[in-house]
Amino acid sequence: MIDFSRPVYVKESMSYIQQAVEQNHLCGDGSFTRKCTEWMEEHTGTERAMFTTSCTHAMELMALLMEIEPGDEVIMPSYTFASTADAFVLRGAKIVFADIRPDTMNIDENLIEQAITPRTKAIIVMHYAGVACEMDKIMEIARRHNLFVAEDAAQGMMASYKGKALGTIGDFGTYSFHETKNYTMGEGGVCLIQNREYIERAEIIREKGTDRSKFWRGEIDKYTWVDMGSSYLPSELNMAYLWGQLEIAEEINRERLSAWNRYYDGLSALAKQGMVTLPFVPEDCEHNAHMFYIKVRDEAERIKLIDFLKQRGVWAVFHYIPLHSTLAGKKFGRFSGEDRYTTKESLRLLRLPMYYGLKEEEIEFVIRAVYEFWG
Repeated sequence: MIDFSRPVYVKESMSYIQQAVEQNHLCGDGSFTRKCTEWMEEHTGTERAMFTTSCTHAMELMALLMEIEPGDEVIMPSYTFASTADAFVLRGAKIVFADIRPDTMNIDENLIEQAITPRTKAIIVMHYAGVACEMDKIMEIARRHNLFVAEDAAQGMMASYKGKALGTIGDFGTYSFHETKNYTMGEGGVCLIQNREYIERAEIIREKGTDRSKFWRGEIDKYTWVDMGSSYLPSELNMAYLWGQLEIAEEINRERLSAWNRYYDGLSALAKQGMVTLPFVPEDCEHNAHMFYIKVRDEAERIKLIDFLKQRGVWAVFHYIPLHSTLAGKKFGRFSGEDRYTTKESLRLLRLPMYYGLKEEEIEFVIRAVYEFWG
């Protein structure tokens, strides 16, 4: 069986985990957290990177920093993961879903403004498959209406828009280090903060509502509870595992891009025949090969193709159920305008195997199997 995804494994990470154990500091913000933080800030250009126990928690940290309150509205695509909405639902916000662009599967920037009401507090974008949303227009709309912009770049590490790292264009951004992502520590995330005014409160919220970070820096002689917060610090064991990957981040990225390009080239003839639609990457975007997907005619054809590939030992999967159609989505949100593409395109999309270590012969096997489906 060719797996759909495998967690990244780097041999050096195991020795780093051993080092973390021997340092007698397994809780958060130890030496490996500092190494990863320095790397993240240097490579993304963010003002401050704060690692968390999950990308979901990084989103929750953003929602707290934006002071989202009951009655506020936030605009986001319906085609995203539940965590994108959960962080704001927990603060009492109403989710306003907008339709997507069929080419990138990202929120349609031309539909955002019509979703804005006097209660709107923020625009939440999700960069699907590591391909950027049209951020220039989104930022222009947000500034004109005095709204926050938060980037759910869970899939977007090492990707960029007009030379800027995803997650560093809006006010806040997040990456995920879940085992399915390009870089992983099993579970984990990071919150990227662009405005220095939010850094001190973010440190407090992340440290259970205490000013402990100031204490460790020697700025105060004791720390106390000063604000609301939670326990968002990841273990040093997680950070040590991640550090081994960050050391070779460019190598991992190149290998994934090579696999993505092989899929694209190999399936281009099928696309020209109109059998499948291949991913689209706008000219201003540099993606990170987080996934390779194809779109088929409809859901019925997708079901048949999944079964066909499974019989040949290939694990291919669909993706999100649009949030506005779910039980929680109907309870906590509403759809703005017409669902012209969100549901239709989601039912066509199929993801092919993609992970660091995927062999060239395995990619060729998958490509041949897809061609065989159409005879």
